[in-house]
Amino acid sequence: MSTASEHAGQAALSICEALLLAMNDRGVLPEHEIVGVLRDAAATHENAVGTDHETENHRAVADLINAIISGGNSVRRL
Repeated sequence: MSTASEHAGQAALSICEALLLAMNDRGVLPEHEIVGVLRDAAATHENAVGTDHETENHRAVADLINAIISGGNSVRRL
């Protein structure tokens, strides 16, 4: 992945995390629904098909999302 792509991916992740936190803080989405959104996103990548390289990339994305869920990074736990 190029440096520009890495930066774009990090920016997108940061923006999405901030949006999820804001939605939870404002009561727009409860924690269980935010975790559901993250689980759906992970499942999409876990079930993606393609070349070996594409499948490897999807698996890495799913692993990252699952790590976010496990770490609680996108939802403030009180």
